[in-house]
Amino acid sequence: MAVSQIVCCTDFSDHAEIAFETALDLAQRYHAKLFVIHVLPPVVNPMLTDTELILPEHPDENLVVSLNERMQDVYGNRIPDTVDVELVVRHGHVSTEIIRFIEETDADLAVVGAFGLSGMGLVLFGSVAKRISHKAPCSVMIVRHKKA
Repeated sequence: MAVSQIVCCTDFSDHAEIAFETALDLAQRYHAKLFVIHVLPPVVNPMLTDTELILPEHPDENLVVSLNERMQDVYGNRIPDTVDVELVVRHGHVSTEIIRFIEETDADLAVVGAFGLSGMGLVLFGSVAKRISHKAPCSVMIVRHKKA
């Protein structure tokens, strides 16, 4: 299997960190381009029951800038100059946007953490990994922490 483009999905969780380390290692081994993507889900207020209320289509620009800075701080500053990398922040339904991005970049491999943030985030990101593994047009590597 030739690997020239790798997509690493992050939610900044511990499992996403393992996914990043794995994706970076693979990008270096295969001399592949690395895309690190974070998708900002739309804000949904469970207290809103009026379907006529429309939430903003685009997130606050300050939040997007902040997320781009966080991506650079958490991931970008750790990537050697020898690796071609692109840090990406998108907005929308997480698994849908990730799959769309994989298709747009014609990625050969997607690397995701088995679980994401604690609480509800854990359930959501776990189901994101499952959806990506079922619907992505490329191979998907799901990584997890080793048990001590």
